[in-house]
This record gives sequence, C-alpha cells and structure tokens, in this order.
Amino acid sequence: MDTPIKKEVVDGLVAQLGIKDFAKATIREVKQVAAQAEKASGVEFIKMEMGIPGLPAAKVGVDAQVKALQDGIAHSYPDIQGAPVLKEAASQFVKAFIGIDIKPEGCVPVSGSMQGTFASFLTCSQADKKKDTVLFIDPGFPVQKMQLQVMGVKYETFDVYDYRGEKLRDKLTSYLSKGNICAIIYSNPNNPSWICFNEDELRTIGELANQYDTIVMEDLAYFAMDFRKNLSVPFQPPYQATVARYTDNYILLISGSKAFSYAGERIGVTCISDKLFHRHYTDLANRYEGLPFGLVFSTRMLYALSSGTSHSAQFAMAAMLKAATDGSYDFRKEISVYGERAKKLKEIFCRHGFYVVYDKDLDEPIADGFYFTIGYPGMSSGELAHELMYYGVSAICLITTGSHQEGLRVCTSFIEDHQYELLDQRMTIFEKNNLR
Repeated sequence: MDTPIKKEVVDGLVAQLGIKDFAKATIREVKQVAAQAEKASGVEFIKMEMGIPGLPAAKVGVDAQVKALQDGIAHSYPDIQGAPVLKEAASQFVKAFIGIDIKPEGCVPVSGSMQGTFASFLTCSQADKKKDTVLFIDPGFPVQKMQLQVMGVKYETFDVYDYRGEKLRDKLTSYLSKGNICAIIYSNPNNPSWICFNEDELRTIGELANQYDTIVMEDLAYFAMDFRKNLSVPFQPPYQATVARYTDNYILLISGSKAFSYAGERIGVTCISDKLFHRHYTDLANRYEGLPFGLVFSTRMLYALSSGTSHSAQFAMAAMLKAATDGSYDFRKEISVYGERAKKLKEIFCRHGFYVVYDKDLDEPIADGFYFTIGYPGMSSGELAHELMYYGVSAICLITTGSHQEGLRVCTSFIEDHQYELLDQRMTIFEKNNLR
C-alpha cells in the first residue's frame, strides 16, 4: 500500500533503535523515530507525542525574572522555604482560583512539579512505616512511577476507565482497606485521558482519605484547563475542582509549565494544607528531629535534593500568579488555543474512522484540551502507533500511561494551522488503506 513515508524507512529506524514492542515505546523513542524518519524521507511529521507547551512564555513572568536578575538576585541562595513574595502570591492564587485557604507557609516553591512529586513521595512514604505504598488512579504521568522506582517505593495502580462515579468508592476501598497506602495520586484534568473528576468523585476520594488516614496528592499540572467551564474569573465560582474541599490530608501541585508556558525555568509550587503542614507523624519525628510534615518536606527533602529553587524563577512565578489573581493577566485566554486544536483534531480523526477512547466524563462529553485519546477499530495500541508513523503522525501508546485501553495519547501543543489539512489528507489515505 502507498503511504506518505515508505514502510522500510520507519521499520528500519524502529529496528535500529531496538524497539521490540511499539506499544511500550517511550516518548523519547517515539520522538527519535519521528525526527529521523522526517529527516530521511523529507516528509513533515505531525508531532503529537511530546507534552511540551507550544506557546510563548508569559511575558509578565519573563519581565519579572529579568528584573530580578538585573537587581542581582542570582548571587544569593534562595530561602529553602521560598521567597516570601511567591509564597504570598501562591496563597492568594489558590484562594482566587480554587476557592480554598492555604497559608503562605504551606506554599513551597519547587523546581517544577516533578520535584514537588518526588519530595512529596519521599515525605509521604516515610510518615508511617506501616504505609509503604503509593496508589495511582491511572492513566497518569509515567515518570511519576519512575520516581518511585528510583527511590525504591512500592506502588499500586488501577485504570479508572471502568470505575467512574459510584464505582470509584468500592475500587479505592479495596486498596485502602489493606492499610498500606500512604498516598493517592492523580492529575485533574487528567494526563492523558483529559477526564475531570466531578465533585461527587472528589468527595469520595476525600472521605476515604479521612477514613483511612491517607494523603492525597492532586497534580494540577493542567490548572483550570477544563474549558467547559469559565474558570478564569478570580475569587468567583466556578473554581478549579479539588479534593481539598473534602479533606485536610492533601498536597496540591501547581506547575508553571502549562498554565503559564514557563516549562524551561522548572518552577512550580507545592501547596500543603495547613493541618498537614503542622502534623507530627511519629516516624517522621523520630527520623527528623521532631519536625512536622511540612518542615520535613522543605528543610529535609528539598534541602537534600537541590537546596531550594531557582531564585529568579521564583520572582517570575510570583508575578504570574499575582497578575492572574488581580485580573490583569488572563492566563486561561492564552491557553484556550489547546482546546480549540483538540476539537479540530478530534473531528478529523473521527471522520476517518477513529474513535475517542476516553470519550466521557460520566454522562458529559470529555472536555477539549491539551490531550485526548484515540483508537482505531481492530488495531492494538502498538499496531496503530507504528502504522501512523508511515503517515507522518507520531503519538504514544496509552499502555505507557497505566491505561488498560487500546489507543494512543494525542498532544495538541505543537499543532500548526497548516497541519489540519495535512492530517485530513493523510488520514484519508489511512482510511482507504485500512478499509475492512
């Protein structure tokens, strides 16, 4: 069959890189095949595998960081607890867009949410010797499991696809009742499925966290990106959905990477509830000179990892959060383009015989956003990802995210305007070649 890129080119590269099963190919491997196939064939790739922001960094952040550097901030170590200006801005931002109160002391800057999750995993897994396992509500971000692998912490996981709504309680209880779960982690909106837990589901998670004394790590990497709701007005509902309304056992991970397109400076804020921040766990206290949870997180874990977070980047993050909170910067308007791209891409794929794998939030259609998921009848994840390479389209398989569904994760961040027509043309050929 005729394809935009010769099969021998792609297959040769896959063999050369030693990829035995394309279903398990990592993001980096898929990216490498795409880059080399593009170079070898001269055919432009439509790259959907990398979750990297495709927009310019927020100017208000850049200006503030440049000023901080010009004022000489680079010569001094940052406070391990974080710059006061950022801690205050984060506390106000959480109040403005989530509608909850967290004191500035519990808002601790980190070198991106990746460092925030690493330090949180360390702290949670050492808080109680009886609780040595993290529970993932999948699908999710694969690197978080790698973090646990690096630190030697056990984890359990389940695909939430068949456990939405009322079914979530029994499924979570089946794990929590064993008494070994120290933390539950999920992203909301979810990477890669883009499902968004509703208030009933979050209430269930919060109530069970209380019942079984488990900490909830809520990864808000895609903050306020449920574009079905107007989450852009500070201090007014609707607010970003959160488990924090239903439990005090929570850690919120807020990233500068996607909401503010500030990925390169590795800046985020880990927000620990007031109660958890001051809580004394016997095992933590014995190990760390009687310190409470929040101070173990900052003065032990973060201090050991990096002695704090880039000083100038903290001023960038503070300026972005403050501008969003006072209404002078509408970050949602900037990033809404991701939702518009997803809508166009879904329409093209579905018109040519594909289907959206995670297509519903209970009874409501899934939101359009940074990611979505696609499948093709009769094809496994690996087969589909491999074959799409022949058409100059790259995406990763859902299996790598902890999903049990057959399909691919599509990222909208790098899509350019001229590529919609290109994708339509190529999927027309794909559909013709795969008629059964």
